[in-house]
Amino acid sequence: MGPTASGKTALAVDLVEHLGGEIVSVDSAMIYRGMDIGTAKPGPDILARAPHRLIDILDPAESYSAARFRADALAAMREITAAGRVPLLTGGTMLYFDVLQHGISPLPEADAEVRAEIDARAAQVGWAALHAELACVDPDAAARIHPNDPQRIQRALEVHTLTGKPLSELQGMAEAGEYRYIKLALAPAERSVLHEIIERRFRSMMEQGFLEEVRRLRSRNDLDAGMPSMRAVGYRQLWEYLEGGTSLEEAVRRGIVATRRYAKRQLTWLRAEKDVAWFASGAPELNERARVYAAMGLESQ
Repeated sequence: MGPTASGKTALAVDLVEHLGGEIVSVDSAMIYRGMDIGTAKPGPDILARAPHRLIDILDPAESYSAARFRADALAAMREITAAGRVPLLTGGTMLYFDVLQHGISPLPEADAEVRAEIDARAAQVGWAALHAELACVDPDAAARIHPNDPQRIQRALEVHTLTGKPLSELQGMAEAGEYRYIKLALAPAERSVLHEIIERRFRSMMEQGFLEEVRRLRSRNDLDAGMPSMRAVGYRQLWEYLEGGTSLEEAVRRGIVATRRYAKRQLTWLRAEKDVAWFASGAPELNERARVYAAMGLESQ
């Protein structure tokens, strides 16, 4: 696990080659075909060394869910395990990691009227105030949800309004997972270093043709800016530029800022996760130390 641009793929490939595993991607954007540059999807050379499950499985016009990811991931993990290999879950979509470990409880379906009421209050007092409200009724959920994540704040408040119970309590009722997880988190030791890496990578993506990739997607008649696929970080900022809403320079700046904010949310989630071994990106003998830790965990099973 780790924030975006922390070097997860390179370490995962090394672990797969040394531990006899197979990678299962835990990334809500890599699932989409045709979204390659902006998602930092592994190229043919890496996939030849270490095939990835759950990438390129969906058209960008299709929808996906955490529940569907859980079912797909568990199916892949069972196949890998049956073949005598180790499933290596690799990615940065923390919600997917969460539902995979803890299951999904029978939560109420979305209620348009309740959501409209929450949105109206947010427009009046701001999402930070609603996050504070959430902390009063569901402190565990508030601790895991960033104040700048309106979608999850809205859902947690919606569930509490509809059921009278905290979202965290209902999630705690979910079925237990069938696997024991060995958790490794990879991140630069300094936040400033991660910020620099994110900017370099985003600008490198632009040089590789990220804008042309978004332009091709926008030229389709079945995609729009409101779809989950097109709301992915970087894509929505470049889409806005192509719509004439901003300059290219400003779109790139906003994309970098949005990526940094996303990484911050990922780190916030990771710090609340239990039983995680942290490794510093680029540290001396990183691969060797990660191999030892993972091998020891496998031997203890």
